[in-house]
Amino acid sequence: MEHKAAKKAKKGILSIVFSRTALIVMLILLQIGALVLMYTILNDYLTYVYWITMAVQVFVIIYITNEQGTPEYSRTWILLILILPVFGCLFYVYVKLEIGTKYVGERLVKTKLDTSPYLTQKAEVVEDLRVSKPANATLAYYMNHQLQFPTYRNTKVTYFSIGQEKFAEMIHQLKRAEKYIFLEYFIVSEGYMWDTILDILKEKAKAGVEVRFMYDGMCSISNLPYNYPEQIRKFGIKCKMFSPIRPILSTTQNNRDHRKICVVDGKVGFTGGINLADEYINRKERFGYWKDTAVMLEGEAVQSLTMLFLQMWNVTEYKPENYENYQTPKSDTLHRELGFVTPYGDSPYDHEDVGKEVYFHILNHAKKYVHIMTPYLILDSEMVDTLTRAAKSGIDVKIIMPHIPDKWYAFAVAKTFYKDLLRAGVQIFEFTPGFVHAKSFVSDDDTAVVGTINLDYRSLYLHFECGVFMYNNPAVRDVERDFQNTLKKCHRISMSDIKKTGIVMKICGRVLRLIAPLM
Repeated sequence: MEHKAAKKAKKGILSIVFSRTALIVMLILLQIGALVLMYTILNDYLTYVYWITMAVQVFVIIYITNEQGTPEYSRTWILLILILPVFGCLFYVYVKLEIGTKYVGERLVKTKLDTSPYLTQKAEVVEDLRVSKPANATLAYYMNHQLQFPTYRNTKVTYFSIGQEKFAEMIHQLKRAEKYIFLEYFIVSEGYMWDTILDILKEKAKAGVEVRFMYDGMCSISNLPYNYPEQIRKFGIKCKMFSPIRPILSTTQNNRDHRKICVVDGKVGFTGGINLADEYINRKERFGYWKDTAVMLEGEAVQSLTMLFLQMWNVTEYKPENYENYQTPKSDTLHRELGFVTPYGDSPYDHEDVGKEVYFHILNHAKKYVHIMTPYLILDSEMVDTLTRAAKSGIDVKIIMPHIPDKWYAFAVAKTFYKDLLRAGVQIFEFTPGFVHAKSFVSDDDTAVVGTINLDYRSLYLHFECGVFMYNNPAVRDVERDFQNTLKKCHRISMSDIKKTGIVMKICGRVLRLIAPLM
């Protein structure tokens, strides 16, 4: 028995050492080593190139200081350059060359132009919104004119407070598909949830339903085999990885597709925090009980989710797409009771921080309260100022965080913000049963956002994201009701709790906060 166990352990170690993941890591480390070697070689001749190095360093720092972006990003780069002048400058120049990212950005511009005829704003919808709440009309104007995300009426929204609820409804809707199914997810992992969905996709593809499935390339690191798209295509399903992980230093690989979108026949669309893995439906325990949320749209607003999917899908396609085939039916009757719904996407290439702007809008126009659920709290100075200003103005600002984190280092950084937020009057709660993965804002019983966008640098600046802004839709009350129910299972953080934080956690949090924009 011991001999067999030893052989199994040895085999496991060898499989890790010689795995594709290990190879990718090794090749990337070699490229980083090449940069370090270049730095070392130049360092040997520092007496001869000292003034040139100083001139380049000063030039790069001046350039960074005057570049558009958050002060935190600039500070992190300047710190790196001051500590490692030659290596820092080389690395910054390498990043600014945007190897690979320009192509993706250009393709996204093209696909957005192609879908623009199918994302038109009805003027009467914005006028109705202006009468109801002028501030939301200005947001609708920004979303449409700058980003081409229309505001819709006649859209029913169903809110799911846990992954199990969303999964059950998603299965029901997939089984009803007659024309097409589009799936775009950040994490897909083999198990009960994905296997159940895949069985339905196979059946539908066999029956002639068009099925497209796209997932982020990070899944190839540990969740799925690298050749998984080829395996799935054998079932008649169109499948691809977005931005496959390759052993090349490129900023493209820093921009992940963090969206979660499911569209069925253009009539029903899902989004939210829930990926396709068993922990999201609490069939597999990771970090205690997994608290997550999602929404299902039925009606005109599904059009935007459809086009968001097709825009990303066609980044790597060269045949013309017939977008005409994927239009959501319009309603002849106005259903005023459904209010206004604005699905939107966020891209690291459009120079618009949409997710952050929507969150700012809610915080800046709240009259009574803003209630937030987020798994991460890694904030820039603007977000800290906006949260604290709202609280200091008498707005009830509450944030629910996980008590059992999935990433200790992100949790350590989050805790460094607790004291300043508490002093300003922001109330922070930790969900004691486990991990909160939900990303939601709800305000004043009339406004809410549910989507994929965390309160951290990656979601707000680096990833492809999506969300749904709702105003005067009945689902808003469901979001707030769920917040209050979740609050009952939370521990309120006090100043005494902060004092009890271990010294190691405090030091790690403060040090990591210096490089938070790069985390």
